Amino acid sequence: MLVCKDIQKTFDAGSATEKKALQGVSFEMKENDFVTIIGGNGAGKSTILNAIAGVFPVESGNILIDDNDVTRMPEFSRAKYIGRVFQDPRMGTVPNMTIEENLAIAVRRGKRRTLRWGITKNEREVFCEYLQTLGLGLENRLKAKVSTLSGGQRQALTLLMATIQKPLILLLDEHTAALDPKTAKSVLELTDRIVSENKLTTMMVTHNMRDALKCGNRLMMMHEGNIILDVQGDEKAGLTVPDLLKMFEQASGEAIANDRMLLS
Repeated sequence: MLVCKDIQKTFDAGSATEKKALQGVSFEMKENDFVTIIGGNGAGKSTILNAIAGVFPVESGNILIDDNDVTRMPEFSRAKYIGRVFQDPRMGTVPNMTIEENLAIAVRRGKRRTLRWGITKNEREVFCEYLQTLGLGLENRLKAKVSTLSGGQRQALTLLMATIQKPLILLLDEHTAALDPKTAKSVLELTDRIVSENKLTTMMVTHNMRDALKCGNRLMMMHEGNIILDVQGDEKAGLTVPDLLKMFEQASGEAIANDRMLLS
């Protein structure tokens, strides 16, 4: 489903601030895999998601989605394969447009545009059905502007928009980090349900070790642009946070010095 082969990415190459963000990252994901990615600041977690999404070109290596080599494909062309939810709830929606207008954009992504009437009655009925699954009452607020929603409501809507077309790959970049603990828990539970019900192949970046262990069937830990730990199945299911800390120290040769990871 997703193959990354020897991905290299350097920022500010040749300058005093040069940063080797990805140093030959390679891995494969099977269909329906749900991989959580954890690591300290600057480990390369978000960089690998951005590389897959096509936000920037990589220096070398190859990225394949469903046997299609997308390495040199621009970001807008990859959108037909990928759904994405960002850390900032404001990034996945258009605030000055209504809920139904945002959903209309999502369902038409990758499709040919026409001059027909914007949103049909049947589409509104479908939108209501989708929104009801969120359990937030948004099905009664189709005409409300997205800017009037809370952070949690907006992130739930973004998650729905990212998955409404059932993408081949769903990328979640710390999508609960900007939410309060109660709301983050609700959005994470919603994420788990949507991914499970739709059998989506998913990558989720998180700083929270407990969330990384709780979600998905596979866990990868990154450090200084490398994958230093990759566990799945029963091996992952039996891990605890202390186990992860010990494994990180053994693989990296140093202790975790990231407060967000230690306090999560």
